[in-house]
Amino acid sequence: MNNEEILKDILRGAVDVVSREDLAKKLSSGKKLRVKFGVDPTSRDLHLGHSVVLRKLRQFQDLGHTAVLIIGDFTAQVGDPSGKDSTRPVLDHETVENNAKTYVEQAFKVLDRDRTEIRFNTEWLKPFLSNPAAGVSEFINTAKNVTVSRLLEREDFRSRMKAETPVSLLEMFYPVFQGYDSVAVKADIELGGRDQIFNLLMGRDLQKLNAQEPQVVLTMPLLVGTDGEKKMSKSYGNYVAFNDLPNDMFGKLMSISDALMYSYYELLTGEDLAAVKAGHPMEAKKKLAGLLTARFHGEEQGLAARAHFEQVFSRKELPGDMEVYRVEKAGKLSYLMVACGVAKGMNEARRLIEQGAVRLGGEKVAEDIVFEPKDCVLQVGRRQFRKLEK
Repeated sequence: MNNEEILKDILRGAVDVVSREDLAKKLSSGKKLRVKFGVDPTSRDLHLGHSVVLRKLRQFQDLGHTAVLIIGDFTAQVGDPSGKDSTRPVLDHETVENNAKTYVEQAFKVLDRDRTEIRFNTEWLKPFLSNPAAGVSEFINTAKNVTVSRLLEREDFRSRMKAETPVSLLEMFYPVFQGYDSVAVKADIELGGRDQIFNLLMGRDLQKLNAQEPQVVLTMPLLVGTDGEKKMSKSYGNYVAFNDLPNDMFGKLMSISDALMYSYYELLTGEDLAAVKAGHPMEAKKKLAGLLTARFHGEEQGLAARAHFEQVFSRKELPGDMEVYRVEKAGKLSYLMVACGVAKGMNEARRLIEQGAVRLGGEKVAEDIVFEPKDCVLQVGRRQFRKLEK
């Protein structure tokens, strides 16, 4: 591709670019660029929302540049206020450390391991605050050049103050900490979700303060979750995780609306959107689900997940690979559901029964009955099956 085609490809799906001219200049410079993306390990799973930016990072890698993946093991304990309407609970170090281990391996499902530099921001932020000889003086020098009025430009801070919702001093430090990451790794470009624009621009400010060429900022849209309303998030329960089982991943993707499907095509694949829209929506959705399942589990698993879906849902047949659970004595159905792993607890089991999501032998169960041991199939929702044997 020529430089103009490369720029067009990099900007596909992007929301903000600061600035286009600087990005074009860096891409045509012939320099091996350092392209930064930071994630705070606040849970154990990466999901498709993260992959929007990770895929953009992979595009830079495929052009020969270095991806600098920052694992925010320090900033995760501070708490990113972006898009939050209240102060987030502070995570302890052990939780963050355990989550961080899973993030790295999951990220390599998208990124090229050989062109990825993994950095943990405790490396520079812990000494930043704890080393009297150098760290504290550096922090003071940085903090005195970041004004309160600049921090209050953040829309989420303004909204919370207007609503008289507390904003902690720790949260106000967060953009400074994230911005300093860019100084520490000498980033040429930083990627992030559109809700990160303030933090990314802070990185430019701090780089200028430290006599570095300011990074180009490129933001991507926030992927809408499977509910079609809120951004994809584990806390909303509308996410598709990298580590979801193939059948679960395929099934979740088949549940999204047609409109959302086209957004997923644009943000999560390199497919020609016009060609996709010209085809049949159901076939397009199966193709999308197959592409994404294959990306995280391999081509064979992607094809098997599609076959499973078509067998169970299109032809309404029972899956051939159901897990077997032996029932040894009579008991409440809710207890059986927990015991065989189709519900996490008794309350969830009862709620699923009340919602009409539970079937025994193909018949919907209307109440929490006493189940007498017998051979039959227990189905919960659209994707969970157990072959019960007495």
